[in-house]
Amino acid sequence: MPLDQSFIGRSYPPDSKYEVSREKIREFADAIGDRNPIYRDPEAARAAGHPDVVAPPTFLTILNLPKVNGIVADPELGLDYSRMVHGDQGFTYERPVHAGDTLEISATIENIMARAGNDFINVSAAITDAEGRLVCTTRAQLVVRGEDA
Repeated sequence: MPLDQSFIGRSYPPDSKYEVSREKIREFADAIGDRNPIYRDPEAARAAGHPDVVAPPTFLTILNLPKVNGIVADPELGLDYSRMVHGDQGFTYERPVHAGDTLEISATIENIMARAGNDFINVSAAITDAEGRLVCTTRAQLVVRGEDA
């Protein structure tokens, strides 16, 4: 079943706040195997010009993935999760994420298209801080394999 084209432009506002902690940053850095001290040691982070430990660049997946999963779970969209693969992901930062940040995420379906029997859905998200300033824009492309694929 093709994806519902009327979802193009649909926005999903923030539904919670995320408190970035040193421990979550350390856990994420451990999970990806990155031993950089600015992800663990506040003094190393300050020596590098940051107010506290810095999150690795892909850390915001912690916020982005649940938001995207909420969109694809909408039965009206018509997305068969068992046929979906992650096609692309990108992050455009305005500033690094630090321990102590309070973040929110909103998302928009930018486009839905069909090619070669597969559906493609492009989602962008804006991650903002407690003052409402943009921290990062993410983008994801999901591919839903067609019935014959």
